[in-house]
Amino acid sequence: MNLELKIPPPAVLAVTASSMWLLAKLGPLVSIPHGTAFGVLLMVGGLVLNIAGVITVRRAKTTFNPLKPESATALVSTGLFGLSRNPMYLAMLIGLLGFAICLSSPLALMGPAAFVLYMNRFQILPEERALSSLFGSGYDAYKARVRRWI
Repeated sequence: MNLELKIPPPAVLAVTASSMWLLAKLGPLVSIPHGTAFGVLLMVGGLVLNIAGVITVRRAKTTFNPLKPESATALVSTGLFGLSRNPMYLAMLIGLLGFAICLSSPLALMGPAAFVLYMNRFQILPEERALSSLFGSGYDAYKARVRRWI
């Protein structure tokens, strides 16, 4: 079964977070001084970054439907997109890292790692192919200038 562009990233985020919670129940917990506060700060920061990414895409008047990257009408390379080609996925990753810290579970850290692996293979690579097809050398120059994650 080909999973490319089939599962919306928010659903991947939800499944990953749920899996992390289950893993935390199975394994040992570690004491992290001020871990909950730091974890919540990361989760809120991730949410803020995600909202900023959505606003940037809307201002560019293009789609941000991750299941249909071929429907993009503009290459967004300003704002957060000047720092990361995937700032909304990066924001989700930051939120997952914060959640892992809140869970105080080393096993929960498998979630963010799995999220990156899944997103790279089944979401980002197909998006990059579509954007390269749409925007050609402009997208190639953008890829050379801006990293995939950070």
